[in-house]
Amino acid sequence: MGVPAFFRWLSRKYPSIIVHCVEEKGKECNGVRIPVDTTKPNPNEVEFDNLYLDMNGIIHPCTHPEDKPAPKNEDEMMVAIFEYIDRLFNIVRPRRVLYMAIDGVAPRAKMNQQRSRRFRASKEGVELVDEKQRMREEIIQRGGYLPPEEIKERFDSNCITPGTEFMDNLAHCLRYYVAERLSNDPGWKNVVVFLSDASVPGEGEHKIMDYIRRQRAQPNHDPNTHHCLCGADACLLVSDLIMLGLATHEPNFTIIREEFKPNKPRPCSLCGQTGHEMKDCQGVAREKQGQHDEFADTMPVSEQEFIFIRLCVLREYLERELTMASLPFPFDFERSVDDWVFMCFFVGNDFLPHLPSLEIREGAIDRLVNIYKDVVHKTGGYLTQNGYVNLERVEMIMQAVGVAEDNIFKKRKEDEENFRRRNKEKRKRMKQQGPAYLTTGQFAPQALGRRDVPEPIQNARHQAYDMRMNPREQNNKVLFSNIRNYLGTPKRKAEDSDSDPEPEDNVRLWEDGWKQRYYKNKFDVDVTDSDFRKKVVQSYVEGLCWVLRYYYQGCASWKWYFPFHYAPFASDFKDIKEMFTEFEKDTMPFKPLEQLMSVFPAASGNFLPPTWRNLMVSPESSIIDFYPDDFAIDLNGKKYAWQGVALLPFVDERRLRAALAEVYPDLTPEEARRNSLGSDVLFVGKSHPLFDFIHELYQDELVPPELCFGIQGLLNLDNNPLLEPDDHGVKSPIPTLIPTKVLKPGDWERGNRGPWRPQLGFNPNRQQAHLDQSGFRALGHSLNRNQQGGGQYSNTPPPGTYHQGSYRAQHAGGHRGFQRKFTLESAIPSYCPCIKHAT
Repeated sequence: MGVPAFFRWLSRKYPSIIVHCVEEKGKECNGVRIPVDTTKPNPNEVEFDNLYLDMNGIIHPCTHPEDKPAPKNEDEMMVAIFEYIDRLFNIVRPRRVLYMAIDGVAPRAKMNQQRSRRFRASKEGVELVDEKQRMREEIIQRGGYLPPEEIKERFDSNCITPGTEFMDNLAHCLRYYVAERLSNDPGWKNVVVFLSDASVPGEGEHKIMDYIRRQRAQPNHDPNTHHCLCGADACLLVSDLIMLGLATHEPNFTIIREEFKPNKPRPCSLCGQTGHEMKDCQGVAREKQGQHDEFADTMPVSEQEFIFIRLCVLREYLERELTMASLPFPFDFERSVDDWVFMCFFVGNDFLPHLPSLEIREGAIDRLVNIYKDVVHKTGGYLTQNGYVNLERVEMIMQAVGVAEDNIFKKRKEDEENFRRRNKEKRKRMKQQGPAYLTTGQFAPQALGRRDVPEPIQNARHQAYDMRMNPREQNNKVLFSNIRNYLGTPKRKAEDSDSDPEPEDNVRLWEDGWKQRYYKNKFDVDVTDSDFRKKVVQSYVEGLCWVLRYYYQGCASWKWYFPFHYAPFASDFKDIKEMFTEFEKDTMPFKPLEQLMSVFPAASGNFLPPTWRNLMVSPESSIIDFYPDDFAIDLNGKKYAWQGVALLPFVDERRLRAALAEVYPDLTPEEARRNSLGSDVLFVGKSHPLFDFIHELYQDELVPPELCFGIQGLLNLDNNPLLEPDDHGVKSPIPTLIPTKVLKPGDWERGNRGPWRPQLGFNPNRQQAHLDQSGFRALGHSLNRNQQGGGQYSNTPPPGTYHQGSYRAQHAGGHRGFQRKFTLESAIPSYCPCIKHAT
């Protein structure tokens, strides 16, 4: 669920769900790297059974990273992906299953978002090239220096889409990687590996959820299985994984992701130096890096760390928050979790625009929960059941939100004006007196090379008081002025003025008549057109039912999508009980090349066959209107273009298929193979108990080999068919072990207001690093006590009241991270099918 602010809100409201990973690094001895032994117990003091990798969150940062130099070619990209998987495997150490899922062909409801992202990326790429050229010419005209522009092939991230040659090569390389690890890595010996590549329809995370649901339906499923799902990229994906993890109702479910560190330094696109953005580049010559400029081409980067998100702890938080007394029906915590997941859909997801009155930053989820707890006494039951929505009860929630819509819009405008006013005052204060951190007296900054030494202060307390109480001293102003003149700060541009221009908002939701203006500007209809409003609401209601079904049962319809760019208001949800019946049955997904034609702009047509590409650019093409060269972006009340709505035409499936029918005969055999739909592939090592069984299937001449590639259920279909369970599901013969409670009574009161320390691993009582008395004595003997200005241990004896465990040493980083280094040319055997593409 693509909600940018969801994970930030969740981690601040429920801080104990996050645990920092303990990662064991590889060691180096006499120039030989010793890999991590993953057969040993997990250093996080928890053993995981299954590890699921949503591979797109790994592929993107490995192919076009933002904080380090990009790989030079496709071979380096593949090796980077292998090393990333190795690192995750070393941290999690699964004992049963490794499931790797790459995004395949998505449902139509998702394609609209994919189409918007790819068209935006293409448009922004062109605008960036033009802006760089314009700024380069301006800087050179002013006499600035810029390094010569490198001519290198730009990696088009749009190739990370099902049906492209890149994704086909990746699938071949991953097959080799899995086979190599199963043969040579002891930690993989007893692990069953599933590879669901881009030829298998469905989004990666939903293919993983489908696998978990199928295994839960088996009578011999172990309910104590500990799942770990990797969402390595942005917060958008993690919020989706959290919802999916809660929807499984598994008691032991953990998500691992990269720890987000804001404000990472990025090099300027013009001069390649860090410390400023492209718009602020002045064309200053680069300083020498090192004595002989040996570090000129290196970018200082720190290894990304990982965190665990414990959904079992989140379930404890939700149980405390959602528990209600005096209900007219029995309280069921699992049903209330389903309702909470459903209500989160209203603030945004990948398939529906969020309601105008609900923003996470404004506490929308808390507002919905409070309304839910007030209204649920009147509804007579829960909002959802097994993936189905009770629309009559949902209408009561929406009407309660609709009553507060007018106040929500006015409060939003008031908060925006207060924020703008505070920023204006801050800029004005900075302009007049300079930054508050410029100190005076002994602590005032001095120019390099000055011979005069500042006078020592006589009364430290009095000086500190003056620094706090008199920040507007005249010498502070003079000092700031001198520094600004010395550095040659350029004049402020028009766009940096005190009052930044705000985007024009014709809707003005904070003024009376906002509904009339909204429908007129967004839909070009009058608010009195009740039939059209009802049509928009009906489509949105269908979308709510589709999304919930998608999360709990799988794709209900591959063809359905929300046919509007904007959502209705909550107050428009009236008489919705009969607005939805059922989705169309037996719909089929697009084929990979058909999806490329649906989501790609004309600029990415090089990934398509020539005759298919011609349909994007030829004026005589019957579908040329699907591929506009330029399109409008409606900011929709936001400030930045990436937050706006791309007003692209929706693809008409019938017109698209009719146009493609004429060019299908032009496909080569290789292109036809890439355009087919595949199945999950199962890998086991020779030492695995399942190896002999599968090997016998291949030896039997009566069984065609192509039938052996599939999910686990296909292998057991004849002997143990999977029957449809009833509403109560299949009861497992294995008793469920409830996870030990983590939260303590003090956690509820403290929340996120008190001091918070990161927890390493899953054991809260882990012994912290410390020094005892002998350690302090050793430091005292090894350091020179007679040196002038020694370190903090040179002259100070160990404290007499030192308590074991009270000292926390600074983290030194440990050993350098172990990574397997190999190239495809040296590692891939001659019979590997990927060598002809990847080398």
